[in-house]
Amino acid sequence: MPLADLPGIRLHYRFDGAADAPVLILSNSLGTDLEMWAPQMAALTSRFRVLRYDTRGHGQSGETPGPTTIEGLSRDVLALADHLHIAHFDFCGLSMGGMTGQWLGIHAPTRLRRLVLANTAARIAPPELWNTRIEKVAAGGMASIVDGVLARWFTAAFLARETAIVATMKAMIEAVPAAGYIACCAAVRDMDLRADVVGITAPTLVLAGTHDLATPPADGAFLAAAITNARMLELDAGHLSNIEQAPAFNAALLAHLIA
Repeated sequence: MPLADLPGIRLHYRFDGAADAPVLILSNSLGTDLEMWAPQMAALTSRFRVLRYDTRGHGQSGETPGPTTIEGLSRDVLALADHLHIAHFDFCGLSMGGMTGQWLGIHAPTRLRRLVLANTAARIAPPELWNTRIEKVAAGGMASIVDGVLARWFTAAFLARETAIVATMKAMIEAVPAAGYIACCAAVRDMDLRADVVGITAPTLVLAGTHDLATPPADGAFLAAAITNARMLELDAGHLSNIEQAPAFNAALLAHLIA
């Protein structure tokens, strides 16, 4: 269980793939840990040294002592890369991880080679939605939101068909510390990069889910239009398209990263 002691936080991370391969960093969504990327590992490790990590407040990483920000989460990535002596990397983030990717694309362009923004937005939902969710978790813990989260993550057909995967993801949500989840909810609530994503220069692939209730395709289209060197692909999936449409997700990711 590799742990990196970084300024103000201890992050859990994992490397897979050949030590001499180019590094690809994967950043998880709100309410998950690095295992959400399991469907990508076989495809990606044939070409990359894949670095996964648990966002602070999730998985085996430390919790934030109070509120955090997307900038703070993004600086965690840079600190982890520095700790591991990684000068340049490709980056793929989904949802909250995609917000981290946007910040890195704007503020750390010299570190990025190529960028993938999956099922994300420059601004996700109005603050009232996040405040309501924060209050619900504070009162009832993670179990109080798990069914609603799963309904946003996956289509009804996937929920009915892939019961084993759904059970694994339900357990993943319930294992997230409530304080860590609340802190990251606040970070997502407070981020608005709609005026700033025009500054992203890295070649960018935007992936959207046709049935994504959290970040609809229109959010992806906004990013693809605002970022100069970007293109968008829509997948027949809900919010966690990397799981619901893993083969198509993997093919698109590889085609972009090795172009």
